[in-house]
Amino acid sequence: MAYIGQNLDRFSNVEKLDAITPATSTGAGPYNLTKGGVAFTPSSADTMVVSIDGVIQYGNFSVSGSTITFNAALADANTCDFIYHMGTGLLSTPVDNSVSTAKIVDSNVTTAKIADSAVTDAKIAATISNSKLTGSGAITINGSAVALGGSVTVGETKPTISSISPAVIDNTTSTITITGTNYQSVPYVDLINSSTGAITQASTVSFTNSTTLVITTTLSVDGTYYLRIENNDGNAVRSTNALLTVSDAPAWVTSAGSLGSFNGGDSIGTITLTATDSTGMTLQSGSLPGGISLNTGAGSSTLTGTESGATADTTYSFTIRATDAEGQTADRAFSLTFNFGANNSGQFN
Repeated sequence: MAYIGQNLDRFSNVEKLDAITPATSTGAGPYNLTKGGVAFTPSSADTMVVSIDGVIQYGNFSVSGSTITFNAALADANTCDFIYHMGTGLLSTPVDNSVSTAKIVDSNVTTAKIADSAVTDAKIAATISNSKLTGSGAITINGSAVALGGSVTVGETKPTISSISPAVIDNTTSTITITGTNYQSVPYVDLINSSTGAITQASTVSFTNSTTLVITTTLSVDGTYYLRIENNDGNAVRSTNALLTVSDAPAWVTSAGSLGSFNGGDSIGTITLTATDSTGMTLQSGSLPGGISLNTGAGSSTLTGTESGATADTTYSFTIRATDAEGQTADRAFSLTFNFGANNSGQFN
């Protein structure tokens, strides 16, 4: 038979199998392949090198399981010198660089197979979820210790505004107390008109502590205003709502003093009390004459009724308070006088 030869120096990492015994009766095969008397299954025919009568056979046979069949028949006179297998055979130790990624079964690499410190930063490309970060350790982020698996809001400390008092002022110089958090000595305070965007800086700012500021300001334009506070480190906050209302207080039109003199027991008719921007009036102090009532109204209120209860000349002094829609007030003092003549005295004829 003809043989195709190739020298062994072309191969490496090979192992020797048991030689077969060529026989005329068997011819081309199949012949059993063994190693140390144990059946051996090659990876493929391409990994086999067989020497017959001193000539290397390669590529002129096939393998099936643990048997080999040649393309031409062998005879009793032929001698098998050796059989080499490149690699260590099927289901055995692979040769160097012989296992590709596709040959690794999914989830088949266990923790025990990963060497300590083998996973470097370069191998961690995706995000690691918090649930995978467990343990008793912690890391520091922007000065805050964060436990593994925990979280922290990273950012600079900004001031906050929770309330102001009073929330309504007029156009005169006013003092306002601001309550919040994270104030530093001494911040800037601006008042921003919600309609025009005009900015007025507070005339003075007094730092009480990290939660309290006291400012003075004079705002000549009525309206509502946002407050903005900026610490020395540049961190700032603007109120979400227009917290401050600037409005003229009610202004009295009716002059103070006496509203008139009446005979005791007479009706006073209707006396009108007027104050601009007033939404209502109340008796602030003193007392009204018996039978006389205050009828409150927007802009103007009235005094009506018939005097009762007095028996001698009496002057009633009282103070009326006018209140506007913003809760600002203006007080004014008035009086009513009732005179009693000698209607009930004795007469002589």
